[in-house]
Amino acid sequence: MANRREQLLDAAITVLGERGIHSLTHRAVDTRAGVPAGSASNHFRTRDALLDAVVQRFSARERALWEDLAMRMYPTTPRELAQVLAAAAKTATGPQRTLTLARYAILVEAGIHPAMRAQLLSTGGEVNTWFMTWLRVAGSSDPERDAPIIMNHYTGLVLHDLAIPDPAFDPTDQITTLVTTVIRPQPAEAPS
Repeated sequence: MANRREQLLDAAITVLGERGIHSLTHRAVDTRAGVPAGSASNHFRTRDALLDAVVQRFSARERALWEDLAMRMYPTTPRELAQVLAAAAKTATGPQRTLTLARYAILVEAGIHPAMRAQLLSTGGEVNTWFMTWLRVAGSSDPERDAPIIMNHYTGLVLHDLAIPDPAFDPTDQITTLVTTVIRPQPAEAPS
């Protein structure tokens, strides 16, 4: 069960994901959390302090989602990797839609406020490490090349569906085509 601070930050993430960065106020957080007026400002004296804490909480929640995914799935082929990514995209645009929208709002804000980048890079670094491992295990001979190609496409697919929701969204075929085309298995070593 979340403590009061986490309850306020989860409410702030919901405000951010449902209404955007300009709607993120102490009053909106109090209302969303269903707590007395002034609760958010007692924990986070300024809007910058609130936003900084939101980024920390968001990072922890997103890291937990990726850790859960990494514990449950371990793709060993390009097709299996594509299946994991398609499932993650459906989750990001479905049950985790608000959290994903909050991510994009935070990313845009980080483009304007560079101080937020370090927190995002830390969380992103952990996710990148898992993804690079998945690429190697799935047969990529050049994970450093393959990772941005695949993840940038994935990010675009998710962003597009968030902006223009499609009730039938299923990126499986598109992601499978991309991943199986991009990942080039390592050539077998010649016998000595």
